[in-house]
Amino acid sequence: MKKLILIILGLILQLSVMAQSGLKAGDKAPEFTAKDNNGKIVDLKALLKTHQSVVLFFYRGQWCPYCSKHIQQLQDSLQMLTGKGAYVVGVTPETGENINKTIEKTHASFSMVQDKDYSIMKAYDVNYVMDPAMVAKYKTYGVDLDKNNGNTDHVLPVPATYIIDKSGKIKYVQFDKDYRKRPSVATILSEL
Repeated sequence: MKKLILIILGLILQLSVMAQSGLKAGDKAPEFTAKDNNGKIVDLKALLKTHQSVVLFFYRGQWCPYCSKHIQQLQDSLQMLTGKGAYVVGVTPETGENINKTIEKTHASFSMVQDKDYSIMKAYDVNYVMDPAMVAKYKTYGVDLDKNNGNTDHVLPVPATYIIDKSGKIKYVQFDKDYRKRPSVATILSEL
């Protein structure tokens, strides 16, 4: 009976991940205000007054090699991105201490925001709860989400990238439930 309950619970949690679809190009981007890793207030509305666009991306954590690779690519091309008037913001559920580890690994010099209450992830429809079996599997790989995110609710974002134009509309979306897939910098530059 316990096995059946766990299977049903697992299927329900998988459906919650399947339900996430992210926002679409043409949608109005939800506004947000947060403090970044340097203590700077990051306010979408204010950023769009001073920049042509905002490249907003969601990443899972410093433990994710695909996230680190994507962040490193954005950092390596930051001058080209900012040269097109873009402001780059990364959003994650990981703690400030772990954001610092991400920055140490990737040398990211753009804003990184801890979305502790998941309000930004929820607004962009990228949040999901990992099922207990997957949490246990990640622990065998040395990934402790409780410690990494500073809580026990196991919420992660679908890695997604949004380009928001000056009018506050989403111009480009990369949303893929396959956490290994990220947009290339060339694609992002072509959409700016």
